[in-house]
Amino acid sequence: YDTTSDRNSDLSPSTAKQLVLGKEIVDDMKALGIDDARLTDKGVVYGTINATKGYEDKPCIGFLAHMDTAQDISGTNVVPRIIENYDGGDVAYPKSDIVLSPKQFPRLKQHVGKTLIVTDGSTLLGADNKAGIVEILEAVDILHKNSIPHGKIAIGFTPDEEIGRGVDNFSVSEFGAEYAYTVDGGDIEELEYECFNAASLRVMVKGFNIHPGTAKNRMKNASLIAFEFDSMLPVAARPQFTEGYEGFYHLSEVEGNEDRAELRYIIRDHDKDIFESRKMLVGQIADFLNSKYGDETVTVEVIDSYYNMREIIQPRMYIVDNAKAAMREAGIEPIERPIRGGTDGSRLSFMGLPCPNLPSGGANYHGILEYITVEDMYKATDIIVNIIKGV
Repeated sequence: YDTTSDRNSDLSPSTAKQLVLGKEIVDDMKALGIDDARLTDKGVVYGTINATKGYEDKPCIGFLAHMDTAQDISGTNVVPRIIENYDGGDVAYPKSDIVLSPKQFPRLKQHVGKTLIVTDGSTLLGADNKAGIVEILEAVDILHKNSIPHGKIAIGFTPDEEIGRGVDNFSVSEFGAEYAYTVDGGDIEELEYECFNAASLRVMVKGFNIHPGTAKNRMKNASLIAFEFDSMLPVAARPQFTEGYEGFYHLSEVEGNEDRAELRYIIRDHDKDIFESRKMLVGQIADFLNSKYGDETVTVEVIDSYYNMREIIQPRMYIVDNAKAAMREAGIEPIERPIRGGTDGSRLSFMGLPCPNLPSGGANYHGILEYITVEDMYKATDIIVNIIKGV
């Protein structure tokens, strides 16, 4: 299913093809006994599993994943390839000259002997986040087949997470969970409950074009002023030079000519105060350039996207502790890492639904080198089942 979202669309969901997968998921959920499974016209899937007898007083736990894939790389006509008993060597791609190599990605050595799922080199795989959907539904199937007692469970699947709109039309009250987990992480050991504070930045530059033969003291080249704006941001604060808790300014789109230019950035930082100072800096740069080139030459538009969910989860760390115990029960020692990005859980936490992020087991998301192993998908399912059993 091609479920690529579109950041330039004003529709909700941003692409109608996400509804196609949503309908299929609802059918699968009903086949698993989730009778109230439903798809809204905005592309959100909901469903609930009632508590088994004697477990009605347990808190309702939610599990979520998103249906869309990133538009960075094509998600059309995905051709997954299954490599059984992976030998630890390079993986070649029939539709690309690139190679998935443990020299570049040392973690591949940990997957020797496993069943590796990759692409043909022409698209992304889509494990981000369709693997999470599969793992949640597999966990539901295990609960039923093994008659595992449990409290009430809420299931949700969202569209447009990759463009930051995953929960624009999500109803926490309709979902009905006391807390939840997104199954949208990477390596199977990773447990995440803190993320960036995030904002989008749009920089618009108005120039004045005139024939270059008579341009002296007259032309105001919008593209060059845009370049000047970018040059005034700290070079060391670009994503290719940062890691861990370090924030950044990321230039994602450039368009322009002499008359007008536009830059689009994302701004990220884990620390709220530094985040605010980053946003303040772009305004100061605009003010400086306007004093140099004239009022309203440069205008900036900053829109907050989401905030660090740790602020909400910290007072409820038992949610994280439950996940740690479930991972250890599955034979996995959890590694707590900050998300260098965000999930639906980032916004949901501030909407009243605390929502740490569980691993789905994949790697190299948003690119043609994306991969996942069958074994780690089963481990992710085990974690979900163990959380349900342990509450």
